[in-house]
Amino acid sequence: MPSRMAHVGWLAVIAVLVTTAPAAAQGACPPTKPDMLGPFYVAGAPERSKTGDGLTVQGVVRSARACAPLAGAKIEWWSANGQGQYDDAHRATQVSGADGGFRYVTDMPGKYPGRPVHVHVRVSAPGQKTLVSQVYPRPNQSDVTLDFVLVPDN
Repeated sequence: MPSRMAHVGWLAVIAVLVTTAPAAAQGACPPTKPDMLGPFYVAGAPERSKTGDGLTVQGVVRSARACAPLAGAKIEWWSANGQGQYDDAHRATQVSGADGGFRYVTDMPGKYPGRPVHVHVRVSAPGQKTLVSQVYPRPNQSDVTLDFVLVPDN
């Protein structure tokens, strides 16, 4: 018969496994907070995953329903250039991979008057509400890893 200390040890191991399991494995996947579209959105940007160098945004597009990855989600990006002006060279459309993954590389946006440095994003997928949000890299940050979590239509 196992000792009381053995039971306590196994309970501690189980507690660590449960509390450190990824959110996706636990089914808890809070939706990404929406943000403003802004006045410079233009539909129909070219399909590409790179519009410059210096800032990489990567992650997975997911549904809030069980954190399931969403393959084929449409991701639209736009941002100001290094001088803080919006231009067509910093617009892109891409589609998430079979695993919901995406990777977008662009220039670090210049400071737009009255706003922190940011990259706009619009994410859509069948059966999900379209997400409009923004990514706010910190000063000197070259890599941002985050998931875009969409809300199901029903």
